[in-house]
Amino acid sequence: MNVLKSIARLADRISEPGTARAHCDIPCGIYDPHSAQVAAQSVLRMAQLIQENKDDHHALARYVKVKEDHAELCKHEIRVIWGDYVKPEHAEKHPEIHELVWKIMKQASAARQNSDVNAAEELLESINRFAEIFWETKGITTYRAKAPYPTEREMVYPEIK
Repeated sequence: MNVLKSIARLADRISEPGTARAHCDIPCGIYDPHSAQVAAQSVLRMAQLIQENKDDHHALARYVKVKEDHAELCKHEIRVIWGDYVKPEHAEKHPEIHELVWKIMKQASAARQNSDVNAAEELLESINRFAEIFWETKGITTYRAKAPYPTEREMVYPEIK
């Protein structure tokens, strides 16, 4: 291992490495709130299944695990878009964005702490609102439609022409 370090240091002296710079984690234009919406649908579905299957302890354990994982995924996906994509001009045009993100973080945490179907529905609605704002910042109109999932709740979709 020391030999490799020595070779790397020698190479650095011969040709000094440049500094890499980037303003975001992924290439611009690749952000999409869809995965957060699907995760919120999963949180809702798991909360529904927990309510329907309280006596099946093995299934219950799986439902709780999936619900908690997907609630955390909601937080992660929204946090990345908010932190890496949302610019001051977006916040000026949509002053609710910061409070909405805070609300989503709190709602996702609440969804992890219990199996309240209403709380999961509120999380999904907040993420849908975030999706509307996100697509508007890109100049893309959206529409709401019933998702093709057992929750039968709406999702926000970009209108692609």
